[in-house]
Amino acid sequence: MRLSFFLLSFVLAGNVCLAQGIAVQPFLPKETPSADSPQQRERESGRRPRLVFRDRVAAHWFAENSRFWYRNDLPGGAKEFVLVDTESGARRPAFDHAGLAAALSAAAAAGYVADRLPFDAIAFPGDGESIAFLLDSATWIYDPASDRCARTDEEIAFPDEDRREENFRGRRRQGRGGSRSTRANSEASPDGQWTAYLKDHNVHLRAESGAEDVALSSDGTEDQPYGLSDWGPDSNTLTAFRIQPGERKEVYLLQSAPPGGGRAQFQSRPYALPGDKFPTYQLHLFHVAEKRSLKLEVDPFEHEWLRPQLHWNSDSRRFTWLQTDRGHQRLRVIEADARTGETRCLIDEHSDTFIWTAHTENLNLQIVTWLSETNEILYVSERSGWRHLYRLDPDGEAELQQVTSGEWVLRGIERVDEEARQIWFSASGVYPGQDPYLIHHGRVDFDGGNLTWLTSGNGNHTITWSPGRKHLIATWSRVDLAPVTELRRASDGALLCRLEEADTSGLESTGWKAPEVFVAKGRDGTTDIWGIVCLPPGFDPAASYPVIEDIYAGPQSSFVPKSFSAQTRYESLTGLGFIVVKIDGMGTANRSKAFHDVCWHNLKDGGFEDRILWMQAAAVKFPQMDLSRVGIYGNSAGGQNAAAAVLFHPDFYKAAVASCGCHDNRMDKASWNEQWMGYPVGPQYSESSNIDNAHRLRGNLFLIVGEMDNNVPPESTMRFAEALIRAGKDFDLLVIPNGGHGMGGGYGQRRMQDFFVRRLLGREPPDRNAPAGETATSATDGES
Repeated sequence: MRLSFFLLSFVLAGNVCLAQGIAVQPFLPKETPSADSPQQRERESGRRPRLVFRDRVAAHWFAENSRFWYRNDLPGGAKEFVLVDTESGARRPAFDHAGLAAALSAAAAAGYVADRLPFDAIAFPGDGESIAFLLDSATWIYDPASDRCARTDEEIAFPDEDRREENFRGRRRQGRGGSRSTRANSEASPDGQWTAYLKDHNVHLRAESGAEDVALSSDGTEDQPYGLSDWGPDSNTLTAFRIQPGERKEVYLLQSAPPGGGRAQFQSRPYALPGDKFPTYQLHLFHVAEKRSLKLEVDPFEHEWLRPQLHWNSDSRRFTWLQTDRGHQRLRVIEADARTGETRCLIDEHSDTFIWTAHTENLNLQIVTWLSETNEILYVSERSGWRHLYRLDPDGEAELQQVTSGEWVLRGIERVDEEARQIWFSASGVYPGQDPYLIHHGRVDFDGGNLTWLTSGNGNHTITWSPGRKHLIATWSRVDLAPVTELRRASDGALLCRLEEADTSGLESTGWKAPEVFVAKGRDGTTDIWGIVCLPPGFDPAASYPVIEDIYAGPQSSFVPKSFSAQTRYESLTGLGFIVVKIDGMGTANRSKAFHDVCWHNLKDGGFEDRILWMQAAAVKFPQMDLSRVGIYGNSAGGQNAAAAVLFHPDFYKAAVASCGCHDNRMDKASWNEQWMGYPVGPQYSESSNIDNAHRLRGNLFLIVGEMDNNVPPESTMRFAEALIRAGKDFDLLVIPNGGHGMGGGYGQRRMQDFFVRRLLGREPPDRNAPAGETATSATDGES
């Protein structure tokens, strides 16, 4: 019987942590292009023609890693092959395209042209000057010296187009350094001499030699069993937790129209809400030779969606673990002596608001990284007011050593090189004058010295690495700037060669327009608030347009897009005659700690003061924005925000569509809400509740919910609707049978569009229930 079984048996109480940041992404509508749009033609043809070229570089590196080639696919089916020398920074054609085309035409008795050669991949066999390629399942070689093409039986390896440079992507966490934790819940000791198991809720040992079993504990009960065993690396120590289970409370769903017919189906699953009782774990040590038990004098580990993880030091005498107190206002890294059971806090951080430890999935980092070779700890903290990296040597300095500093934000740890004592990372807010959300990449020594920025372009960066990491290929863009790709040197970040600048001529010929990036001051008069403005096609400077905001103000990330896209953003709404905006207000992440803290105990805030000021400033630049007709929509946390707009700010927002909203934070997952709204549950939950404030509704509200929403319980929307009814308020409600956590698919999208057409444009949408053959009047007739 495995010890891990007992954790499942006794403490899987509501351990469902559908992350607000994973399952709940900032809602972007599924665009519905017009019938004559290039996007629609793509779909009708079954393929998607490219409209942007030179926007990516898939490097194929030579064995010596000082050269690479790549292919550019160009308009009209043309292509070119490019060779880059990293030592000189030279970019040139990989070969004489015209010469090869002529030689191949002669050898194959066919007609080939230089910019449409009949192959996609090349190789450089032998001296590296000849070019090999595949044609009609045969291998050919072009010799530039003789200007001849010929078939060959030589076996030549060609690059795998699917892999390309993926093995060297910077986002891979090679060399991060791992834990020396042994196999949690393992039965057999590392030396194979013992087997640990549970009997009558207590920890027992069985020697492989066949000796009699030994009970290591005696205080385990059915209500508080032992579980989660972990052997020390030297097999002399066993740890286990005595577990007090939490409450197993469930959420219920009723599938009214199951596929295939039949009766409605009932579903339930564990789902912990704020304030529910969580499991607690009390750590015990067992010395195998002495058959002795020690209870560690440390606060129990109280958690619902994580279980404690121990990290053993290389000497097998000490182990550490991360412990975040419930309520997210205290974080500790605790070390224990495996022989004496004595403990000490290596890191003990307190916050008057929250320490961001849950729902960090949008960050490419862990709060604590244990280094296997040196026992050092890398720790990410906002204690300085900005998210930065710290280092602690438990065997050396008594204090945390700050590795990075400044008014910018650490966004990811890509690689830790313990041998070179360097950390490779991503960050934003690095360059004054740039959008503070743009991602850049850098490197720093363990002691904070030799900080080197590897990118500098005014855009959002992604990078790929050469084998050996001596060079990087950086591609950067903005929503209003097509991608630029550069070759840079890893040692100092120096620009060696600009490889490509994207060609958007094909895209621009369709009438595509980039969103307008706009920045204005927030509520404090000093902080910049960033967002985008998407204008209708055929924008008329003399016209007046209602405005719709796409909102998601969840504190676990920032949501305004920062990278280029060839898709026309919000086409289904701008095509109806709306200006669409998206904004990151205070209370969202990836800025300073003070910027983030606005959400604390106050999710109803939603950054609305900043959003309203931003739109008022944007209307000065774009006077066509009619701020007397402002609508808003969002999903999940964005649904909560959208409804809150017409509850708490009805003088500004006149119409809202709220789908699958967590309308009361006491009714949504504990893992998300306790971090931002606090624990224990107090009056701040009611103050931010859409349900408790339903009587405030003014303007127009449309609620959408999927009856099978597996993230936010549908009852949140239904109780909001019931509160609105009790308050005598008028609103629209759409329940999607079998619907999940979203706007309701294409049908829900269309209903949202119709709602805004009626409420903001003052027009009646087409009558989709008209008898077949009758022509319905388009809602956009006469609109600009």
